[in-house]
Amino acid sequence: MKQLNSIQLFEDKKVRTLWDSDQEKWYVSIIDVIAILTDSSNSRKYWSVLKTRLKKEGSQLATNCSQLKMQSSDGKFYKTDVADTEQLFRLIQSIPSPKAEPFKLWLAQIAAERLDEMQDPELTIDRALEQYLQLGYSENWINQRLKSIEIRKELTDEWKRRGLKEGQQFATLTDIISKSWSGKTTKEYKILKGLKKENLRDNMTNTELILNMLAEASTKDISQAVNPETFEESKKVAKQGGNVAKVAMKELETKTGKKVVTALNAKLLLSSNKKIDKN
Repeated sequence: MKQLNSIQLFEDKKVRTLWDSDQEKWYVSIIDVIAILTDSSNSRKYWSVLKTRLKKEGSQLATNCSQLKMQSSDGKFYKTDVADTEQLFRLIQSIPSPKAEPFKLWLAQIAAERLDEMQDPELTIDRALEQYLQLGYSENWINQRLKSIEIRKELTDEWKRRGLKEGQQFATLTDIISKSWSGKTTKEYKILKGLKKENLRDNMTNTELILNMLAEASTKDISQAVNPETFEESKKVAKQGGNVAKVAMKELETKTGKKVVTALNAKLLLSSNKKIDKN
């Protein structure tokens, strides 16, 4: 079963989804949906109570929901209760919310869009571009971000070819790359920028994105050149790839007298862009 984890946006709120190409259907994180429909501060607790109620009522909905690994705010993958679109339509009926109807329309739309993208992959890029524009990012930054997604995919494909496992091993290698060039693990980097659930790359400056891309592209190229056979060998490659970007960063900082890795995040970045546009 080929699966594709993805983040969708509903009214600027993130919803974790997973596309199953064999069954040609979306699976959606139930707690993400509940958080949107109810504005609950504890969507996990809300779902736990609702699930118990549904079982008492004899509903098979809670029983039939699956658990699939989805990426959490810490970058790791955990088993999460998910539902396909048909199950979600039934679940939404159990949640009183003024957003129910708009959300149903949104679900139907993303299902149709995914089928379109399978026929024309360029649509995926176009829709990602549109989403970032809606959030207020500059076109220059968006171009870098989309390129970073491509380079990241090339790197993870290389890791998969080496027999490495998604989840913990991927996260460990990513941290090594990040630590080697920026001096910070992913978690430390997010703390610097004041992030919690937000995506780190979505909060990097152009220069940070470029250097992170250089680190990941270098790691992929070195891996293809030296053919590491074990996880330990891949860890050494990850450090070497990160060091390539570190050298470039130090050279840039020497020339500019400015630090590359800073606390500047998307909120400050977008605010800065708006001020520039006004002037």
